[in-house]
Amino acid sequence: MKLGGVERLRGELSEFVGDVFGSLPRRDQRRWGECYLRGLMLDGRRKSIQPMADRLPDGNMQALQQFVNQSPWDPLPVRRRIAQLLSEVLTPEVWVIDDVSFPKCGTASAGVARQYCGALGKRANCQVAVSVHAATDTASCPLQWQLYLPREWTDEPDRCRRAGIPDSVGHQEKWRLALGLLDTLAEWELKAPVVVADAGYGTSTPFRFALEERELSYVLALTGKEIAHPEDAEPHQPAYGGLGPPTLPRYRTPPQALSLHAVQTPLAHFTEVTWRQGSKGPMTSAFTVLSVRPAGKQSLASAQQAGGGHYQWDGVLPARTVLVEWPAGQADPTGYWISNLPATTPVEDLVRWAKMRWRIEHDYRELKHGLGLDHFEGRTWRGWHHHVTLVTAAQAFLTLRRLNPKAHTPA
Repeated sequence: MKLGGVERLRGELSEFVGDVFGSLPRRDQRRWGECYLRGLMLDGRRKSIQPMADRLPDGNMQALQQFVNQSPWDPLPVRRRIAQLLSEVLTPEVWVIDDVSFPKCGTASAGVARQYCGALGKRANCQVAVSVHAATDTASCPLQWQLYLPREWTDEPDRCRRAGIPDSVGHQEKWRLALGLLDTLAEWELKAPVVVADAGYGTSTPFRFALEERELSYVLALTGKEIAHPEDAEPHQPAYGGLGPPTLPRYRTPPQALSLHAVQTPLAHFTEVTWRQGSKGPMTSAFTVLSVRPAGKQSLASAQQAGGGHYQWDGVLPARTVLVEWPAGQADPTGYWISNLPATTPVEDLVRWAKMRWRIEHDYRELKHGLGLDHFEGRTWRGWHHHVTLVTAAQAFLTLRRLNPKAHTPA
């Protein structure tokens, strides 16, 4: 956006900042928050502090540095207000859980490590963050963020201290971080409509069971390698031999990979579904819905725990719905998703929710290329979380203005 356009929005932006940054105790903090948002929205190749300060008429590099990197304001109340506003205006169909990477040089930035970097498509030196986004087919916005802390960081307390990482923050798997974000959003009295995530989360049986414990519906991507029994498979109870512990119920046949379940399904059971209009026309493919009983060690352990323990469990693995995509002309299915929604759920709904992750890719393009999400050059834990909160606020302002120019005005 050109400087003139940003300046014309200052009145609206001031109202927005007064609302979402109302938790900041000092007027000068809110002032520099508004200044930072204008810098993010202003055209420019880099959205780090120095070039933004140089482009803004009232820019002050030292003040902005202090506001983002040292000032102790809490970003959570700001994110909470943004999440409330966007949820009211968007009425999201899904919450998308995802993780995003930030390539970095050096070893001092909080959480940086050599790990898989989605931005580069390979292992590289980077930071990784887990996020939850509210999404529809027309708009989306992040609701919560958390920087992932690799285990090697928790093994070096001095390194954590230099990066300003709180003592209460330790290593957690990404799916556990995602659950923590969902719990925070629940504390904010926001309810997930349907949780969507890629196979990095969908293949985690503990994650799926944790969502079910929270009474959350989900449609999560899987791989065709995941194993399951048919829904109509029943365990049998072998006769007790008279010695040792009692024999446990078991299935008579081994589980099969989902890819085998899919190819054994008659092609007549696949339905053509169009889920949205793309830039080159309707997005259409063939899908079917299966009902299976996921197997494997984690599924077995979770089912035993839910069934009262090792010897009390009746041996029945719970049935789950699996959506399979097999486009015309392809030799094999190309997509799998698991859901705890009933198999009678309309296939059009399952497909629309499963495919809505595309909106988050649009999110990241706007957040990174337009608003400088990955341009932060500071090294501290606090600075990173301040920066992503400010980027989220900038995107929220633009989204609200696009959807409803009066939506952000405080009541």
